[in-house]
Amino acid sequence: MHVHFIAVAGTGMGSLAGLLQSAGHRVTGSDVAFYPPMGPALKRWGIELHEGFRPEHLNPAPDLVVVGNVCRRDNPEARAAIDGGLKYVHMCDALAELVLKHTAPLVVAGTHGKTTTSTMCAWLLEQAELKPGFLIGGVPKNFDRGWQLPRGGRGGRGLPLVQRGADERSGARLRATPFVVEGDEYDTAFFEKTPKCWHYRPEVAIITSLEHDHIDIYPDEQAYRAAFEGFIQRVPEDGLLVAYAGDAAVVEVVKAHARAPISWYALDRDDHFGQAVHWMGAPAGHDTTGQSFDLFAGGVATGRVALPMSGDHNARNALGALAAVCEGYGVSIDVATNALARFEGIARRQELVAEVRGIRVYDDFAHHPTAVRETLGGLRHRHPTGTLWAVYEPRTATACRKLHQAAYAAAFADADQVVLAPLGRSNIPEEERLDTTNLVSTISESGVPVMAAESIEAIIDRLVNDTKPGDTVALLSNGSFGGIHQRLADALA
Repeated sequence: MHVHFIAVAGTGMGSLAGLLQSAGHRVTGSDVAFYPPMGPALKRWGIELHEGFRPEHLNPAPDLVVVGNVCRRDNPEARAAIDGGLKYVHMCDALAELVLKHTAPLVVAGTHGKTTTSTMCAWLLEQAELKPGFLIGGVPKNFDRGWQLPRGGRGGRGLPLVQRGADERSGARLRATPFVVEGDEYDTAFFEKTPKCWHYRPEVAIITSLEHDHIDIYPDEQAYRAAFEGFIQRVPEDGLLVAYAGDAAVVEVVKAHARAPISWYALDRDDHFGQAVHWMGAPAGHDTTGQSFDLFAGGVATGRVALPMSGDHNARNALGALAAVCEGYGVSIDVATNALARFEGIARRQELVAEVRGIRVYDDFAHHPTAVRETLGGLRHRHPTGTLWAVYEPRTATACRKLHQAAYAAAFADADQVVLAPLGRSNIPEEERLDTTNLVSTISESGVPVMAAESIEAIIDRLVNDTKPGDTVALLSNGSFGGIHQRLADALA
């Protein structure tokens, strides 16, 4: 089949293009430009690329056109495909129809932690020799790319590993080969604005968290919750729903809408909101290599788990992944925990990108007050001495608005110094815009020194002049942050 991608150079679209090319389809694609890292990767995977959006890219006519969600309804190439009667879909339906129908999908949804938890699941299933497929919106360090075709292997069996209430179903179910998908709640395409995660046919699902985000498409919290309500309802009665018990919104939505058996996970020190937790972690210590926690499954101690990542949020991600693969696909706890100890993480998630003159520079995708707080907490545990610098760029449609204005003061509590970059969006109405002047005042009142920088150059100057050996710099942004990572490393050197 000839499949053509319009806007192929995005992380998700490009990865799906590579996946389909490796499955034996002829894949072509177009985009405005093909910058690293995705542009060179697409060429390496053998995909024929066309620059710009033009109707002639559809000659000869492909069997299927996949339209990216960045395309507007007046995109000339998408318009030519639709008006010309070609078969067209969005990315999610292409994945579902061409890949997922013969697998047992494990879909990870939630406001935070999707990429890390998805990657953990893929790695644990791989080490259990279930030969999973996966499509993840990041670069997993245990693999050489963010996608993999399922390769068959022995069938996994969901096992009743934990004690359940009398009203919950349990029992073994033979499942097909797993396929792990990061279930984004963002919408699909201009011609069908439904959440992406609704299309992935989950047999096993994880809900990590629920906190209002993507204000550009979900104007209020109820609209945002509705995306997760619909996702939860799509997990079948013979499936499994793994949910974080330490989030009141998750508990409320899951209990109201779940049809599948529920397996709750949490740390022992979390508020469990009245839920009996099936997969519990008791933190046992942090050091520069990561952390450890004691694992309890169904109330039974199963041993100490080593995790080469810092922060309570990553321990929770690990618990969700363990619950999903062990209970959903029959992976033994010993195999899963041994694999977890060799988990190398994901690019741009607490990634040490440079260490110059004893100054550590980390890159992290944090773009929300909760993510900022958890990331800084994890880095403080990993590096308890030295000054922790939090350098934050508000960039998303949500981060640049006042929606979470009050939450930011607490988000930077673990930092010793805070530097705020200019807003990454200039088109936010003033009355809706994040008030950085107020934010500087609020953070200062909490006792943390803070500076609002006027440019990337000003940030680099401040860090070069004021950091010293033993300090840790956390660069927090979901974008390229003006290339600050390499520029800072060069300037420090």
